[in-house]
Amino acid sequence: MNTKSALQGNPRVAAARLLRQLADGRSISDLLEQGLDGVSPRDRGLVKEFCFGVARWRPRLERIAGQLLSKPIKPKEGEVQALILLGLYQLIYMRVAPHAAVAETVEAARLLQKTWAVGLINALLRRFQRERETLLALADADPLSRYAVPGWLLKRIRADWPGHWESILQAGNGRPPMSLRVNLAANSREQYLSLLAAAGIEATPIPHVPSGLVLGQPMDAQELPGFTEGRVSVQDGGAQLAAGLLDLQPGQQVLDACAAPGGKSGHIMESAAVQLTAMDLDRRRLERVRQNLDRLGVTAAVVQGDAAKPQGAWAERQYDRILLDVPCSATGVIRRHPDIKLLRRAQDVPALVQSQGKILRAVWPLLKPGGRLLYVTCSLLSDENEGQVRRFLEQAPDARERVIPADWGHRRPVGRQTLPGDATMDGFYYACLEKI
Repeated sequence: MNTKSALQGNPRVAAARLLRQLADGRSISDLLEQGLDGVSPRDRGLVKEFCFGVARWRPRLERIAGQLLSKPIKPKEGEVQALILLGLYQLIYMRVAPHAAVAETVEAARLLQKTWAVGLINALLRRFQRERETLLALADADPLSRYAVPGWLLKRIRADWPGHWESILQAGNGRPPMSLRVNLAANSREQYLSLLAAAGIEATPIPHVPSGLVLGQPMDAQELPGFTEGRVSVQDGGAQLAAGLLDLQPGQQVLDACAAPGGKSGHIMESAAVQLTAMDLDRRRLERVRQNLDRLGVTAAVVQGDAAKPQGAWAERQYDRILLDVPCSATGVIRRHPDIKLLRRAQDVPALVQSQGKILRAVWPLLKPGGRLLYVTCSLLSDENEGQVRRFLEQAPDARERVIPADWGHRRPVGRQTLPGDATMDGFYYACLEKI
């Protein structure tokens, strides 16, 4: 293999390049769409593990690297910084043999032609091995590096969840399970469990979620029995609560106002014979909605539009049910998207809160009297959740809360919240609003 081919196909080189771009503000999911070109199929999972792992633990890894470096790495040398963090991640969190982790990370620096950094990386990683316990103890003495979170997020979680903040942050650093939504219109959960068992796939029911299963081990969705025929979908158990809370009845007009990528839209269509309008602002992501609905064999009106400024045919009718899964800080799904900790900033939250309120006020007139709107976020922050809904209720005389009677999650002053790890679920907030 020539040098160019080795450079393109080396998984640590690929990961270092992607992690450098992550520091520029791009998400891992977007980067991986094109960043795996040239990487062999067998190594692509390893690159993903490197990228998600370093993103998950970056504040802790940076704290340890800072103890080992005599001076910081210059910002223009982002790939070298990424290799240092990647080497530490392998030594702390992976089962890679220590000598191989050091040697392969040093080799990646050579391939990147960072000859000045070869000795530095080698010495730093070897010193970490010698002083491992002391360095880890120093890192764990500070909550920011112990839980690998930015300071603003630690402060907000402690304030909003004083009795749960540590378990929330610990769960956010865990590996998320692969959860399934059984299409109950096509087969029962018990029938699908039998299909999985026949295929040698271990799964268990998710409590409180009639359609939910969690796999013993993640796998390629295409290999699930009946996946291409729409008998099952991949969806977190917390997200599956939405369809049941809508109390869907045949023939109803239903609006999914922020529908992409379409998981909840599909669940709505599986739950009842309704007339669904799936709307989203992002025309590109709407294609995912169409693909998901096509795989399930169901038909809905899929339209591009702005929930904050309703206009067009979809906005000229009223609906019996509205699902409003608004854009949010996504702090409840950090274990699935650890780069949120790096990409989100404290100053982003007020703008999100303002946008959510605008969308809620704009969509409310589209709800029929006696209808139900389900306000949803995957946030853990009270400003986006109960605070948002409480402000709306104070301003809308024709709106009232319909209390959610449930034994899942946590009752809030308004609405109900699941926390990451609750019965395998991610962190979701739900509030049911009725129009008087």
